[in-house]
Amino acid sequence: MPVVNPEKLVKLQHAADGICILAHVDHGKTSLTDALIATNGIISPKLAGKIRYLDSRPDEQLRGITMESSAISLYFSLLRRSAPQASAEGDNGDSAPEIVRKEYLINLIDSPGHIDFSSEVSTASRLCDGAVVLVDAVEGVCSQTVTVLRQTWIEKLKPLLVVNKMDRLVTELKMSPGEAYTHLSKLLEQVNAIVGSFFQGERMEDDLKWRERVEERITAASAKKTDTTINEGTNGAESGNEEVPATTGGYEEKDDEDIYFSPENNNVIFSSAVDGWAFTPKQFAGLYEKKLGIKRSILEKVLWGDFYLDPKTKRVLGSKHLKGRNLKPMFVQLVLDSIWAVYEATTGGPNGKGEPALVEKIMKSLNITLPPHILRSRDPRALLTSLFAAWLPLSTAVLVSVIEHLPSPPVAQAARIPDMVKASPGADHVDPRVRDAMSNFKTGEDEPVVAYVSKMVAIPESELPHNKRRGGTLTAEEARELGQKKRAEIARAQAIANGETADVAKVTDALSSTAIGEDGLGGEVDVKEQRQDPEHLIGFARLFSGTLSVGDEVYVLPPKFSPAHPHAQPEPQKATITALYLLMGRGLEPLITVPAGVVFGVAGLEGHILKSGTLCSQLGGSVNLAGVNMGSQPIVRVALEPADPGDLNKMIAGLKMLEQSDPCAEYEVLESGEHVILTAGELHLERCLKDLRERFARCEIQAGEPIVPYRESIVSAAEMNPPREKDLPRGTVIGVTTSKQVNIRLRVRPLPEAVTEFLVKNTGAVKRLYSERRADEEGKRGLDVPEDLSHDQTAERDGVGDTGIIETGKLLSLADFKEQLRLAFAEAKGEKEVWADVIEKIAAFGPRRVGPNILVDATQGGVCGKFLREKDTDTDYGNEHSSETPRSDTLTARDFSDKIAYAFQLSAAQGPLCNEPLQGVAVFLEEVNVTIPPEEESSTREKLGRLTGEVIKTVRDSIRQGFLDWSPRLLLAMYSCEIQASAEVLGRVYGVITRRRGRILSEALQEGTPFFTIVALLPVASSFGFSDEIRKRTSGAAQPQLIFSGYEMLDEDPFWVPFTEEDLEDLGELADKENVAKKYMDGVRMRKGLFVKGRKLVENAEKQKTLKR
Repeated sequence: MPVVNPEKLVKLQHAADGICILAHVDHGKTSLTDALIATNGIISPKLAGKIRYLDSRPDEQLRGITMESSAISLYFSLLRRSAPQASAEGDNGDSAPEIVRKEYLINLIDSPGHIDFSSEVSTASRLCDGAVVLVDAVEGVCSQTVTVLRQTWIEKLKPLLVVNKMDRLVTELKMSPGEAYTHLSKLLEQVNAIVGSFFQGERMEDDLKWRERVEERITAASAKKTDTTINEGTNGAESGNEEVPATTGGYEEKDDEDIYFSPENNNVIFSSAVDGWAFTPKQFAGLYEKKLGIKRSILEKVLWGDFYLDPKTKRVLGSKHLKGRNLKPMFVQLVLDSIWAVYEATTGGPNGKGEPALVEKIMKSLNITLPPHILRSRDPRALLTSLFAAWLPLSTAVLVSVIEHLPSPPVAQAARIPDMVKASPGADHVDPRVRDAMSNFKTGEDEPVVAYVSKMVAIPESELPHNKRRGGTLTAEEARELGQKKRAEIARAQAIANGETADVAKVTDALSSTAIGEDGLGGEVDVKEQRQDPEHLIGFARLFSGTLSVGDEVYVLPPKFSPAHPHAQPEPQKATITALYLLMGRGLEPLITVPAGVVFGVAGLEGHILKSGTLCSQLGGSVNLAGVNMGSQPIVRVALEPADPGDLNKMIAGLKMLEQSDPCAEYEVLESGEHVILTAGELHLERCLKDLRERFARCEIQAGEPIVPYRESIVSAAEMNPPREKDLPRGTVIGVTTSKQVNIRLRVRPLPEAVTEFLVKNTGAVKRLYSERRADEEGKRGLDVPEDLSHDQTAERDGVGDTGIIETGKLLSLADFKEQLRLAFAEAKGEKEVWADVIEKIAAFGPRRVGPNILVDATQGGVCGKFLREKDTDTDYGNEHSSETPRSDTLTARDFSDKIAYAFQLSAAQGPLCNEPLQGVAVFLEEVNVTIPPEEESSTREKLGRLTGEVIKTVRDSIRQGFLDWSPRLLLAMYSCEIQASAEVLGRVYGVITRRRGRILSEALQEGTPFFTIVALLPVASSFGFSDEIRKRTSGAAQPQLIFSGYEMLDEDPFWVPFTEEDLEDLGELADKENVAKKYMDGVRMRKGLFVKGRKLVENAEKQKTLKR
């Protein structure tokens, strides 16, 4: 293959196409990418599929999976025959005007398939114009296949389906061509069913919105008729008449024909990346066009499906015209039979060495010539790959389909940008000029520059282009200087190794004959040099409009930026672009300017972008593109400490660098002073620790036991202790402050299960409603910074809100939220009168103001106000508003509203069992009485500070007591585990899952394959080492995929002790049966340094012997 110069790629930036390759883990993405890279001469075609060029990390090569998304720019040219002279092919086939060479630059992004690195997929997909989705022909649709298809749907990417590993149907499953065709048909149906479910969900949502709009218009029209003048009534009648057809059938149905995968539409490719071949029905239509005498356009439509070829008349028949004849479908007869024949000729036969006579026959019929040394080769795979490379090269089928089927950047942006801008924060305030430049793909230098930086990539300084030697040979001076430097380093290393302080110059003279490339201590010196190599952060970006050049100054917009408040804190800063790079996999090529539509690397953003952001040439009216949904949220937390305490600063600097360079990893410092890293899973944690030790911190780091999140809740169980206060209902507590001046009565209740589930899934909506409410209050009071911002920072970090945002993917309006919450309360069984009017009395959600717990203000005057109030209501009992403008010197209950709400947030963030966040708890504030003695009334206002602490402490303690009045429960974080395994290892898989307290949900045999798909639930606390144990027990035959699925209640009281005669008889007084909930609770309490009841510090005390006397 000819090597393509980087200069040529730079010139072709105006004709760039961006595609990303998405698939489940081990479905062949990187092997497919290798075959495409080989077309540019970067790697040998013989090594394609083996070298895995874009897996540049050593641990990626060792494990055989991709962990980071990598980009490379590829050159591809097509020879096109001009349309007017295409018919004169036989006469003027060689005439110059007929042939047109079109050159393309393809920005290819290879993404990971493992669930731990799905955040890399989320960030990569926004950079591209189209997606190539791979599906294993044997394993079929897996969990990550659904995830990547959903990602392409959300991002409005046009997908191209590649059915990979077709060779497994021949060599592994030993299918006949007819069986393989049936299997592939079912596989396509599965994929299309998933895409159809996305379309149907969107269609139902659009239909609901349309009906709501119609009802609003009809209501407005009828109101005009009754309440306005005659002219207005006439207008109302006109508007009412307009709505009649809309209600009867005015909803416009979207055409879903082009969203499905179908080989006749040329959006499906059948391939085997490891054997280096791929084809589309369009290619075979060209091969059989002259032989069958059927037009190519017709053959493309009938090669797939229930169409048959009459061997006598050479006519295409439908299934109705078979008349009982047993004919093969055309796809089997003309396509699969040929593929199977090549495998039989090269790797079949009695000895697996193939049949040379059949190979000769195939080569002759296909008009293919192979070199003699390949024909004489004893390796049948060499003959197989060479034959397919000459007949059906993989790169041709894939790249031609990419160029013909996937949209170019102008077309893709025109379709995608309006929805992207609409979904961005503050979309109504985006400058029309910016919106127009992005949608219409304007690349002029005077157009607004908008670029999306998906992630920051850490590059060693030695790998930057300006530090690499350009050209092939050294000059004499460079060689002499390098030799002297190398000899001096070797001499210094030898002197230090011998413990001498010899004169380095003398040793250098003695070693003057040492060669530059000599082995020995040079390798050690190189290792030391490598450790001194600092890391630099490069932005992984896509330009949507304008032209970006080195030296330009652009605004860096953080992910929470909104053009509605462009100068809000933190105000976006200007950054100078210090360098631009063309991404070439393992290397970088310097650029001067970048036009729109290109995926590129950008330097100069260090310190300005944490993980992702938007670059824009203007601040006012700019657009924020960085609000991307991450596929997975960090759930595994581990405390880190350096082996040498002196390396603490190194470790902290390394953690900050890691947080910037990894899209999913997060770093935080707990109140206890522990430095904690949050990762998506066990494999992600291993990679982060390896990067810390070897690249970012460069010191030995010790990792503690994983910190697993739990949730605390309450239920009404059959066997509960009697209420603590006999005269009060269960969960009711009357709290009195230390000074006896404030009495607070509240009641704790478990929330209905449906309500809890709704709040967990719609945390994003609660968060937005709170933000709007806070912004509204700030606008009324003229404030820039909310007073209660620090409350969120003091609460323990909670991942429930992030999980809820991912679950829904949409934000509800206030009216929709209240209506759906009302429906959820209506599902509650029993005590419906308790929850009848709760929605209007909700004062706060918690923890962190967005969690699945509610504070209900059931007092007479409404002490804490209403959270879910309409914007136009005059009555505002906002927490800060009431304390900001006191009406008199006398203290009232409303003066403590913000203190009560703050105490609720603290209680919801740290429950009484083991200081974990609460879930599914409702706190009813029933009464607040303030009794100030007459002699102290004048100085009451001055004593508000002392009472503040007392009220917070009293409310917090009261909520804890009310919580423990019910039957407490722990909620375990759970993984949804999907495993594909054969029947031979099924029992071993079940044994590992059961031993780790997992629960099997389903087991299904994949039709046409010997594999079972097992879906199970596994506690996160028991999941560490699970993947390794499964692989060891099954000898690598089963690979689990763990996806965080939420929290599940462990139906066991951690405080339960046997007290009935039956329990005492069965378990004994010591209750030897292990209480699992207590074990989890005590483990968390020990880790947090809390008191553990019943724990003995010393089991068997005895005198210790000393080694010295």
